[in-house]
Amino acid sequence: MSIGEMLAATVPMVRTLNLEYLETTPERAVLSLPDQADFHNHIGGPHAGAMFTLAESASGAIVLAAFGDQLSRAVPLAVSAEIAYKKVALGPVKATATLGRPVADVVAELDEGKRPEFPVAVAITREDGAVTGEMTVVWTLRPNS
Repeated sequence: MSIGEMLAATVPMVRTLNLEYLETTPERAVLSLPDQADFHNHIGGPHAGAMFTLAESASGAIVLAAFGDQLSRAVPLAVSAEIAYKKVALGPVKATATLGRPVADVVAELDEGKRPEFPVAVAITREDGAVTGEMTVVWTLRPNS
């Protein structure tokens, strides 16, 4: 089972919004949000909350891809998120997430008994490639007790 399939099966919001996992690797995660009238805002594009969920879901997918081998000793948790809406989004949108720190550096901090934090940058784009939003989610790996 792929990370995308596992998240679709276990995270109700993924199913609610019909998010699609296009790519999930430790280097990059790409998710799409189809154009759905039930999730439109007052101007006919995806609601800000739906785009937030899309971007946060992309950040979580890359965290699992990059640190899935650490789950026996730490729990990934989102610490904070900041989003900026840049342009009007109409139609389907994609979120592309990238890690802001090398995996090895984060794991080294975990090995030292620390609770590492690391940013994940997410770009939200429409079909023409224009960036409609940018999000940064700070994640941590909380060591198990």
